[in-house]
Amino acid sequence: MNIISIDLGTTNIKAAIYNCSLSLITLLSESVTYDRDNDFVEFDANEYFNKIISMIRHASAEGKKFNNEEVGEIILTGQAESLIVLGENNEPIYPGISWLDMRSKEECKELSQHFDSDECFHTTGQPELIPTWPITKLLWLKKNEAPTFEKAVKYLLLKDYIIYRLCGNMLGDYTIYSFSHYFDISKKCYWKEILDYCGVRLDQLPPVAPSGSIAGHLITAHVDENIGLTRRTRINIGTLDHFAGMIGTGNTAPGMISESAGTVLSISTLVAAPLFGKNKIPIYCGPFPETYVLLPVCESGGFSMEWYKNNFFSDISYDVINRELEKCDKVTAPIFLPYLTGVNAPDFNENASGVFFGLKAHHTKYDLALSVMQGVACLLKKNLDTMKQEGISPTRIISTGGGAKSSLWTQIKADITGCIIDIPENEEAPCLGAAIISAISLGYFGTYEEALEKSIRIQKTYHPIKTTFSTYDIFEKLYSSLTDVFAYHKERERIAILPPHSIDTIPSASSPV
Repeated sequence: MNIISIDLGTTNIKAAIYNCSLSLITLLSESVTYDRDNDFVEFDANEYFNKIISMIRHASAEGKKFNNEEVGEIILTGQAESLIVLGENNEPIYPGISWLDMRSKEECKELSQHFDSDECFHTTGQPELIPTWPITKLLWLKKNEAPTFEKAVKYLLLKDYIIYRLCGNMLGDYTIYSFSHYFDISKKCYWKEILDYCGVRLDQLPPVAPSGSIAGHLITAHVDENIGLTRRTRINIGTLDHFAGMIGTGNTAPGMISESAGTVLSISTLVAAPLFGKNKIPIYCGPFPETYVLLPVCESGGFSMEWYKNNFFSDISYDVINRELEKCDKVTAPIFLPYLTGVNAPDFNENASGVFFGLKAHHTKYDLALSVMQGVACLLKKNLDTMKQEGISPTRIISTGGGAKSSLWTQIKADITGCIIDIPENEEAPCLGAAIISAISLGYFGTYEEALEKSIRIQKTYHPIKTTFSTYDIFEKLYSSLTDVFAYHKERERIAILPPHSIDTIPSASSPV
């Protein structure tokens, strides 16, 4: 039997069909459309689902074209926080609210004032309340869309909604609800106190289960009689896309680090129990029984390189930049602090900003490109060092995403972190990881080790080369020395946007307080 793996992406939905040996038969992709208006980012849940049905139909036809096998399971992975509101007859009564939607900033402030941050962290695993979390959108609906809030029968997250449409049953996944901010990751149940505050009842939410649970069987009559599948096809709830990606690159044991070097820099590792340490590293329920995942995210990861290229190399490709850097004479590049968006794990300093330090007249724009690569590598090391303080001992890094395509950048990361870095061959890791879960669920493989040996290939391995000069030491000292300057500069920016008549009322630095 075949497996259809569906990645419920933010930008693109992907459907991949694998045979029982985990060989890819076909891969399809459909873009997602949004209605955007300032902080609002909404989508049509029915349209999203219909695109999935169309892809399943085509994927099934492609699979039968090759080996005429039935589909044993449809397994889902994908984004976590996008919210769907259902009314009577379980039909959507409000546009789907994307996790990209930032409408609930004021609700974040209200919840932060009412619920202690330590209580939030020890319950949800999240060190801060941000508009991404669905709990803030629920409170926003209560305050701003009373008619919708009163008519709401169920609140589902996107993966739950697709599961319901496929099999008629509602079933949430521990890993997805770890991103809701209303789920207790230790007790594996909803956090009633915060839901009560927002006016949401427990019976308005779906039951939750471990990753890889079976929600039911496909109901073709409700979906599409011509979909090419039968009621024998099971619906597997799968797991979060990032965690499926970890599995799809071979990261299934503590000590291994997955680094996704895309627009954001996300770093993840499996642990056996929740770690509520002083560093407050974000933690989530893991894809395997009794596992958790540490997952700090740095907004200024690959974005830093995108920003630099767009402003200084707009007409030159990344490949050309890499080739030119590899030809350059060895120089001591300036130090770059990649805090272009502030915040960033592990410091979460909203005052921080980007900095080039140590500029000399001989430096070129290529030298600064090298600085950006080194700065992001230092940010990676800083997070790894924070993990070490929590008892995590990284053994090797598995790197994916756009940044992993640069041999130079990957070698820099190996040198600065002191870790071996593997680049996997497969570029569709979430779909493959979900298919691996399904293959074990269907009994095609007895263990994850067996499935990984069959399906995972490493394209290239980078070993750290010892250097006599530590860029990271200066990076750390520079960041620490600028903490007060960052705060002062933030205040300067705030004053700059005030109406002119109000500036006179602000005391100067030399004024008595």
